[in-house]
Amino acid sequence: MATSKLPVLALPHPLILLPASRFTMPVSKEIGEMLLSLIEESEALPIVAAIPITNSTASPSVEPTLSEWGTAARVLRLVKPPARNPRQPYLVSLHGLTRVRLIHMSKKKLTGEDLLQLPTQDVEYPPNEKVPSPETVEKFKQTALRLLDRLAKDSVQQTRKDGYNKIASMLNEIADARTPWMTDVLIGSVNGEYNDKLAILGTPDAEARLQLAAEIFIKQASISEVSKKIATAVDESLSKQQKEFFLRQQLAAIQRELHVLQRSNGGASPPGSPPASDGGASELDDDEQHEADDMAELKKKIEAMEPGSEERKMGVREWRRLKRIPAGSVENGVIRSYLEWLTSVPWPNSVPSPTDDAGLPHLKDRSFLTAARTQLDADHFGLEKIKKRLIEYLAVVRLKELNAERETLEEQKRVEAVAVTSAAGTEIKANPTGETQKNEEQSTALVPFDKQTPPPPSKSAQVRRPLPRINKKNIKGPILLFVGPPGTGKTSLGQSVAKALNRPFQRISLGGVRDEAEIRGHRRTYVASGPGLIVQALRKAGRNDPVILLDEIDKIGQSNFHGDPGAALLEVLDPEQNHTFNDHYINVPIDLSQVLFICTANSLETISAPLLDRCEIIQLSGYTYDEKMHIARRFLLPKQLKANGLDASHITITEPALLHIATRYTREAGVRSLERAIGGVVRFKAVEWAEYLDVTAAETDGAMPTLADAQVAVRPSTKGYERLVEEHQLEMILGIARWDGEEKEREERRGVVYGLVVMGQGEGGILPVETIALPGTGRLKLTGSLGDVIKESGELALSWVKMYAYDLHLTNSRSEDPLKVPEPIDIHLHLPAGAQKKDGPSAGVAMTCAFVSLLTGACVPTNIAMTGEITLRGRVTPVGGIKEKVLGAHRAQITKVILPWANRKDVEHDVALEIRNEMEFVFVRTVREALEAAFGKGVLGWRRETMLLESRL
Repeated sequence: MATSKLPVLALPHPLILLPASRFTMPVSKEIGEMLLSLIEESEALPIVAAIPITNSTASPSVEPTLSEWGTAARVLRLVKPPARNPRQPYLVSLHGLTRVRLIHMSKKKLTGEDLLQLPTQDVEYPPNEKVPSPETVEKFKQTALRLLDRLAKDSVQQTRKDGYNKIASMLNEIADARTPWMTDVLIGSVNGEYNDKLAILGTPDAEARLQLAAEIFIKQASISEVSKKIATAVDESLSKQQKEFFLRQQLAAIQRELHVLQRSNGGASPPGSPPASDGGASELDDDEQHEADDMAELKKKIEAMEPGSEERKMGVREWRRLKRIPAGSVENGVIRSYLEWLTSVPWPNSVPSPTDDAGLPHLKDRSFLTAARTQLDADHFGLEKIKKRLIEYLAVVRLKELNAERETLEEQKRVEAVAVTSAAGTEIKANPTGETQKNEEQSTALVPFDKQTPPPPSKSAQVRRPLPRINKKNIKGPILLFVGPPGTGKTSLGQSVAKALNRPFQRISLGGVRDEAEIRGHRRTYVASGPGLIVQALRKAGRNDPVILLDEIDKIGQSNFHGDPGAALLEVLDPEQNHTFNDHYINVPIDLSQVLFICTANSLETISAPLLDRCEIIQLSGYTYDEKMHIARRFLLPKQLKANGLDASHITITEPALLHIATRYTREAGVRSLERAIGGVVRFKAVEWAEYLDVTAAETDGAMPTLADAQVAVRPSTKGYERLVEEHQLEMILGIARWDGEEKEREERRGVVYGLVVMGQGEGGILPVETIALPGTGRLKLTGSLGDVIKESGELALSWVKMYAYDLHLTNSRSEDPLKVPEPIDIHLHLPAGAQKKDGPSAGVAMTCAFVSLLTGACVPTNIAMTGEITLRGRVTPVGGIKEKVLGAHRAQITKVILPWANRKDVEHDVALEIRNEMEFVFVRTVREALEAAFGKGVLGWRRETMLLESRL
């Protein structure tokens, strides 16, 4: 065993410091000064032997008895008493390190005077602990976990409960070799007996210490369980009469206090009025008057519902149930919550119609459509097809509302004429005594408000009676589905439509919704049930004709044991069914036909076919670079300037720099990455502007420059602020460009043809199709992370070339294989960017041209790109993504594009006129036309004129 000399610090009874434990204890002035001298003399924190005193007597005649075992402890902190109160003791913080044993305890006994001087004694350290047996470790863990679980259940404070649970988790994960250390930690954490702690301290052997700790834990767990049972039995022993007496006394005291408060507030403001600002009352105070006001408000809302309607019947029925149930019961709160939701839904004929007050004058305005176009143009640049469809909808809404108003006026005139005629007939049919004939007697004096009918009118009242309400059939709201890449303005389009229609706008995010009850609501039988997202949006809108945006409908959860939320939307998004939408919580048909639903999605692949059939699909393709430049100037740059504390006078981005940001630092269909890049430039200039202000303030003795002083020159000096951002500065601001424009550096080479592709982010581009010939056996090898469809396109293209090899002078007879004559070769076709997955049939034309170029030696110019699917007959069939592909070709400086004949209309409708004027489009029907357009007329010497024949049955 190792030995050393350590100062002995006696721990008064009942303090015990175990290894791995810490505590703070007061010490006398003499010991505190000695500890301070130890700290000053040693380079590191000093170590002392903390030995507990085993006897608890305080008699001065009895000498203190030290334990044989103690703990080598590090002095972490020593706090001196304050100068104003020197009588307070020193405070020392100790951290237990390891066990130590005092040597020669029997030969020399320390007196009380010795302990006041921190005597230095020989101590020995126990040998390294051996790993205990698995059986002992398992028993120790079981008893410790049982005790910790009991302590966690009995703890009232949440922090203490969390601490026990954390120790239990540590115990489950600790290794066997560390369990002796865990023994000291648990004994120090659990409030055990003094003798138990002293016994653990005096047990250096790991195996014996674990066994002793298991026995201590079993004893403490048993004591805790018995104590809990006794306390529970005592609590349950209280009689029912005692509890009732206690509760009645509390109720009487509460009533007395309420009575005193009511008498003291006798001269205050009347109930229901807002409290004064200087008073102590608050609108959050719960009293009987507020409760009565809430119930009266509920009753008014039920009375305002249309008589005879389903919602009024349901409201009356639940109201009667509410009045029969005691106020303190749980069912009362459930029914009241339901009535609050039921009355908050904007039911037809119970809320102002959109054409009654603000809506119709807005629609009757002759400049309505002009204002709508202005609103859409101000919020979005481009998107002409979408704006056209929205203007069509707004125009139809206006015409329908005006027609409904005209029909209403005509109906009112007809009803008024019938009323006058019936009044005249009543005068003629008066009886001889002068009394008017009455059809029914009044018998509704004591009928509840839901059953009351108006009394029969008099003769004069019949002439002046109010006209009946005419239910106008407005246009049904369409279901628009905006499909496009992220960042193209789908969500903001819904806000623009709501502004143009002067309707409230509500957005519902469906991304990740996987429960059918999120749409339809939970039934009232469930705890904490509530209505679905549709009813919640109607409540927030306050009208039955809002614009509701169903965002990210393609990311809705799939069918599971919670139901299918996509199937729950089938009724919501069907114009023929949603006038009777049934929410499980409300359980009353709700009219959604006046709601304008706008859905957004990034892809149509994950949307179910029935749901897709109910929507009117509007495609939003990517922006051109010209559109991105306009959007950056009009929207993105001012937004970032405002967000970063600058204005237009502080920064000027040149057109080449802005174009460089759009082409080299972003590659997307939308503008979100472009906005982030512009934000990076603005923040960089914001730092320079802030530093310039600090320098200027220092030079002017602290006077900050005004906004007029901010109008600095473009390049005032090397020390001034430069507001101009040029293209060569972008690499310093934004770092190295992500795309370096390799696609513009092309070389004309045999067997290499450029095709058109659409990338995963909705951005188009060009992709080289590379082919080489190498010795082999006539096989075709395809590489480049290709899918099954594009591999089939390569095999199809090679089959077509083999079929027409004789006509292309590749073979001397039709029975020869161009890959085996005159020498057998293999063809290797590769599409670069092998890490990106590629699939689709649109590379058929490009692969055919690449094979022909490789076998004939003719080259395709680098300014030509092509796309199209081919068939075995040699037809070129249409493909998708024409706008994205053409824009990508234009960015790569392609001047001639070969497209299928059937995609001619896509170019005319989707591609901007300035793009069409700068490029040449060749539309082909057959593969031969595509070869002539790619290689040039007459370059490929055809052996004879091939004739394409079609047979019909």
